[in-house]
Amino acid sequence: MVDDSVDALVPGAADTSTTLLSAAVAGEMPETTEELDRLSARETEVMRLIARGYSYKEVASTLFIAAKTVETHVSAVLRKLQLSSRHELTAWALERKLL
Repeated sequence: MVDDSVDALVPGAADTSTTLLSAAVAGEMPETTEELDRLSARETEVMRLIARGYSYKEVASTLFIAAKTVETHVSAVLRKLQLSSRHELTAWALERKLL
């Protein structure tokens, strides 16, 4: 029930949290905790949507924020994770099984 509510807000987020919880229980937590801790909760939401291929406008609409705010969050995420592009961000997230 909670997964449905979360998924309504951010499609796929419930799957991600369930996957991370399952991995934690199995002792297979991804090595990204330190990297993800650098990001705010909102930056993490934006990062996951961008990595899934959402446009800035789509992310803005989904999260009820301005496209310029999405752009600002993406810039912060790229800087904090030392990445150069949205494509690198997608590859980074896929490697860490965050999608």
